[in-house]
Order: sequence, then C-alpha cells, then structure tokens
Amino acid sequence: MHACSDSTCSDSACTDSLDDPLTDFDPRHYTFDGAEKHVFVSGRGPAVVVLAEMPGISPHVARFARWVRQAGFSVYLPSLFGVDGAWPLAEEGLAVLRRACISAEFHALAGRGASPVTAWLRALARQALAECGGPGVGAVGMCFTGNFALSMMLEPAVLAAVLAQPSLPLDDAGAVESSAEELAAIRRRLEREGLCVLAYRFEGDRHCRAERFSAYRESLGERFVGQVLPDSAANTDPPPFFRDVVASPHSVLTAHLIDATGEPTLRARDEVLAFLRQRLTAARPADKEFTA
Repeated sequence: MHACSDSTCSDSACTDSLDDPLTDFDPRHYTFDGAEKHVFVSGRGPAVVVLAEMPGISPHVARFARWVRQAGFSVYLPSLFGVDGAWPLAEEGLAVLRRACISAEFHALAGRGASPVTAWLRALARQALAECGGPGVGAVGMCFTGNFALSMMLEPAVLAAVLAQPSLPLDDAGAVESSAEELAAIRRRLEREGLCVLAYRFEGDRHCRAERFSAYRESLGERFVGQVLPDSAANTDPPPFFRDVVASPHSVLTAHLIDATGEPTLRARDEVLAFLRQRLTAARPADKEFTA
C-alpha cells in the first residue's frame, strides 16, 4: 500500500507504489484492419469488453474489471490511451486527455460522429465471442469511452451495453457522440431484439450533464435506462486527476465508487453485473425488459 497518506504527494516512488502491475491479466495483441492494440484478458465465461475512462487503465478501472471477472465473465480490457496500470496523476492525466482529443482515432468534439476506434472495438467483440462462446458479448464504456459501448451495439455479437458517465462530445453538453443515423440504427436493433442500454451519471457531474441523458432518451426512447446518483454518494478522496482535473463527482464505477455495503455506487456496480449476467448467461425472452 501507499506509504504516504497525503493524496497530493508527487514523489515518484510514492505514486509508483499505487500503480497496478496487472499481472493477473494475460497481455495479448489483436490486429484488426491493420491496427494492432494491446488487450489485457482474464477470466472464464462470456466475454465483456471493459473500456477504460481517462486517463487510461487505472487501478480503479482494473478493480472494476476484476469484479466483472469474479462475476463469471472473461474480461477484455483494451489499452486505448495512457499508461497501463498507472495511478491517475493530474498533470500526466491531462496530457493524455489532450493527446486523445487530437488523435484521429477519437472524435472528442460535436458534429463528427462516432469515434473511428469503435470499428476496431466491434471487431474485438466478434473475436471475443469466437474465443469465449456464449450468447454474446457485453461492453462497458466509461467517461471518454462511454458512448463507445453504445456504438458497439451495431455489432450483432454485442448484447449488453453499459454507458458510465458518457462524456463525449466535450463541447456540447446536450449532444451524443453517435450520428443520427447510427442512433437510429441502434434504436431499431434494440426494439427489434428487446434490448436496452444501461447508463449512469452523478447529478452534479460537470462532464456528463442532465442534457446528455435527455438526448439519449430522445434518441433511444424507453430502451435507454438512465440512472442518476446523488453527488453525496461519490467518494470524496479520489486520485489527483479526478480531484483536480475532473473536479466533480463523475466516475460511478471506479474512482468515485465507495466500496462499502449500502453505498449507492456499490449498488450501481451490482446492477451492472446483474445486467450483464441476465443478458449474457441466461436464456432471455426477446421482449424481456431489464429493471435496475
């Protein structure tokens, strides 16, 4: 454990002790359409693709992936940005965010449609289904990658999508990253197959505001199941990136989750695991609704 109790400590030896070595994951490389990415894989059972929030696969993201693994799933954790396993420091995390915003793989601003990386992620889902079997694959997106999980619903292999505080586009609080055409195609699939999309945000989140959930509801109708948690439910001592850069309750399943019985964030985690279990491990009538 971290020897220093001061969360503002910037000593490299001090922060390095908080990094997660990810040694319980199998590091693999997957190439689709000529693009190779590093993916951490672990577990047994139907596959769930867990998409890290900014600034990367942090110890809290890895903790959530382990919870998914313990629930009986194979976890696929692709490295999309940042330093894998690193404790989220403020200055370093902000640099990762800035690089991602100008990367051709991501569409951080409004009007550009879904990020190109989502095509690669759909291919990963197809591969994960081939490797793990089962009825289909789950996808959990967070923050910068929140809407990526929705875009993955264009892939028939993906049966369950969870959007945790979807934060793109960064410059329009009432917009959705997906184009109108993509949203219409996803809604048709959700209605045809009796599926829904689960989403979470904190009430006072500066980066995923009420306007965004309203836009999702308008686009997806009753197939969008949005949950809003009170700000009082958030962990008040998150890592420096979330304290200083994010600067509001934000990460429902990771940095702002309080791992204690009765906490709203822990109930949200359990709802997500139940949702994945219902969609991926049990026979389900086509018109059955999920109720969180």
